[in-house]
Amino acid sequence: MVEPVDRSSDHVQSLARGLAVIRAFSAAAPELTLSEVARATGLTRAAARRFLLTLVDLGYVRTDGRLFALSPRVLELGYAYLSSLSLPEVAEPHLERLVAEVHESASVAVLDGEDVVYVSRVATTRIMRVTINIGTRFPAHCTSMGRVLLAWLPPDELDAYLERAELRAFTSRTVTEPAVLRAELARVRSQGWSMVDQELEEGLRSIAVPLRERSGRVAAAMNVSSHASRTTAESARRDLLPHLLATAARVEADLHATGARGTALSR
Repeated sequence: MVEPVDRSSDHVQSLARGLAVIRAFSAAAPELTLSEVARATGLTRAAARRFLLTLVDLGYVRTDGRLFALSPRVLELGYAYLSSLSLPEVAEPHLERLVAEVHESASVAVLDGEDVVYVSRVATTRIMRVTINIGTRFPAHCTSMGRVLLAWLPPDELDAYLERAELRAFTSRTVTEPAVLRAELARVRSQGWSMVDQELEEGLRSIAVPLRERSGRVAAAMNVSSHASRTTAESARRDLLPHLLATAARVEADLHATGARGTALSR
């Protein structure tokens, strides 16, 4: 549904609604009818039609007359952000080395609202039913990188997150109680890393560490993911975590040495 409208004089409601129409499309719903877009955004059919046809005219949406879908031009909207980041290009060779060492997939993500967004990834074999690409989003509460990023939020921001977030259960193991999640985040911050064991998907185990700016602020997270049939929780701590920590240190050293634009990684 469309987010509540901010009535401040600086809020452009039509822009907010147009972006809501774009966000209605996803990997699970790549093609939508007018009615489906209206239902997903909370707009009337007439309003949804106006926004869709405007986006068609601008080249961001295509249609066959009944179904609507995003066009490749939408990538321009995200490319401006990604091209301003130094993190993905700095991290990628380090991720490649890490994957060669541990023979598991590795990724970097940043926090955006209640989700983590992947900004760099080097994969081995596919271990998830959901394909992960640059720009893929997952809920922060049940992902290792999400918990790292949540653990280092300022207290007031964490409180706000826990008040508004929908802690949805994806498996029988998913933490869905705010108090339990808060305790887990405190543990993550204390030990300096996070492991999530089959909370996002059965069989998926991942371990993550923070990536810090020169100022010390945690701006991103890096993880290694493995199938539970290949890696126990203990072997992940013993065999994967040291490589992950060493890789994170190298990425941070390169970011600091190159004067990386850490502020571009802010949520």
